[in-house]
Amino acid sequence: MIKAEVVSEIAKKTGIEKIAVMTIVEELMGVIKDSLTEGENVYLRGFGSFIVRKRAEKTGRNISKNTTVIIPAHNIPAFKPAKSFMNEVKNNTK
Repeated sequence: MIKAEVVSEIAKKTGIEKIAVMTIVEELMGVIKDSLTEGENVYLRGFGSFIVRKRAEKTGRNISKNTTVIIPAHNIPAFKPAKSFMNEVKNNTK
């Protein structure tokens, strides 16, 4: 499912115009992105957590040039689903 399909589904279920729903979805994603950029996690009870994971510095290999490369420490965004959400997906046997 792509963002446009999510917006259409929400608009159909709520009766709100697609343009308004798109604005809300864009703002939600913007708030989550801004929070993670500032190093602050976002917790949505019953759904999951958008968190910042810290990756340590490590040594990698450039196979094509046969050289060693140092990959610096960095942060990456991650999503950790809530237990209830994971169980719902796990138990869905369509």
